[in-house]
Amino acid sequence: MPRTKKNMAPKRKSAARRKRNAAKSFETSHGANAVGKSRAEGVRLFTLAGRPNKEDFVKVYGPAGPKMTWEERAKAGVPAEKFQAALASAMRQAK
Repeated sequence: MPRTKKNMAPKRKSAARRKRNAAKSFETSHGANAVGKSRAEGVRLFTLAGRPNKEDFVKVYGPAGPKMTWEERAKAGVPAEKFQAALASAMRQAK
């Protein structure tokens, strides 16, 4: 076999390799489910809040607003459901 072909990756995946990769993906998918659910909940709350941008978060929660989680924002007194009302109030106060 030529020296250049010895270091090349195989052109097809063996059955053992496919089985090993399938087992790995199955293991990671169970841990990923929790991550996916948490992210989906965050996206749901973001949409519920009216898809605010960073400046809106700063106006309502202060400089740490964009870095806060929705749980931390709710503890600060403004949950996602009331975000648009709080933003309108902050805009009125700024004028």
